[in-house]
Amino acid sequence: MDFVLVHGTTQSPAGWDRMAKLLRAAGHRAIAVDLLTPAELQVEGYAQHARDQYDGERPVVVAHSGAGVLLPSIAEALDARAMVWVAAYIPDFAGGRSLRDEVLTLFAPEWIGVDPTSDPAKASEFLFHDCDPETEHLALDSLRLFNPAVLAAHRAGPAPEIPSTVIVPTRDRTLKPGWMRQAARDRLGVGAIEIDAGHCPHMSRPAEVAAILTRRA
Repeated sequence: MDFVLVHGTTQSPAGWDRMAKLLRAAGHRAIAVDLLTPAELQVEGYAQHARDQYDGERPVVVAHSGAGVLLPSIAEALDARAMVWVAAYIPDFAGGRSLRDEVLTLFAPEWIGVDPTSDPAKASEFLFHDCDPETEHLALDSLRLFNPAVLAAHRAGPAPEIPSTVIVPTRDRTLKPGWMRQAARDRLGVGAIEIDAGHCPHMSRPAEVAAILTRRA
């Protein structure tokens, strides 16, 4: 099975390295696409940019954090067999609200306004607090800002008819776990799979996330 891995707003594709290695060891393909471009794109442009980096068919597309805004369009562009939301924003398909409209209900108040890519101490506090020292070092090396305006402003259309799996880290200090659980039910019609981790379980619990992907996707 092919897994296309989509980084979030605070990490480069290197954030997927440990989990991708486990997926490959289990006989799967894992392709971590890079969405960063010299100029900002619209949602459709990022979907095409991801498509240009993938040469297979019918992958499972996995998105982290703010990349949930882009996940439906990328999944459709790649003719995905499934979508996996890892500690991710789930768009308001029916209501038409943007991520910006939902900031106060979506994010932990302490997280609002923090840029972990310019402050390693904040990154450790909010993103990597559940990592062992070796993993934390690798995670800090993966920090990179990807925050095009479209992520905050985009209003989603109808949800794609693609099966979804939602992974909610119960110790997330950025996105509220309760919000993610409810969004999984209300917006995707699925129950969340909970994992005892912070916002980046693919870093701190790569084997557990890989097992969920191969079992449920």
